[in-house]
Amino acid sequence: MKLHIWTQDIENYGAHDWDGKGECPQYWKAKGGVDYFVKGIKNEGEATMAVMALRSQIEESSQYFCREVAGWNLVANDYLTEFERSQLEYEGSIRFKSKELVW
Repeated sequence: MKLHIWTQDIENYGAHDWDGKGECPQYWKAKGGVDYFVKGIKNEGEATMAVMALRSQIEESSQYFCREVAGWNLVANDYLTEFERSQLEYEGSIRFKSKELVW
């Protein structure tokens, strides 16, 4: 089994025109996310510990951008994300693989 972690990225469009004075304008917009995999996870308890330990490597936040863990689950070792499957189907190979983390 391997752990699949996916994120939600949001960008503050209000910050693009901000001059750095006063409060930063807030206009957050969802922008997709990133898929991560951790190999060798044996069970749900270990998966939960891995997610908590890796959060600091995955999540980030500023006045301009935020990435948060949106969810996770255990999948088979040969599992591919929708994006990876579409690359195989349309291009015949996976050129842009999901990121792999080590726990």
